Amino acid sequence: MTIEISKEARQQAITSIERYFSENMEEKIGNIAAGALLGFFLEEVGPIVYNKAVVDVQERLQSRISEVDLEVHEDEFQYWRKFDRQKKGK
Repeated sequence: MTIEISKEARQQAITSIERYFSENMEEKIGNIAAGALLGFFLEEVGPIVYNKAVVDVQERLQSRISEVDLEVHEDEFQYWRKFDRQKKGK
């Protein structure tokens, strides 16, 4: 599976890589090299991040699903209880 990002996000990422190199490395990186580095990371490391996100979402959804019964639970046989309460109130 190929991880693709929008042109705008790609350009922002390349700009960020260039800035990182400019501020933190002894030599600068050009636009083409930054794009290649981004491509490498998207292909090589991107799936790790993607797979972790999928696992996190699955865990979150499982948690929510396990609580559905608490959120939408309705007590059974309530019809006569309302009349019993009215009689006790008199």
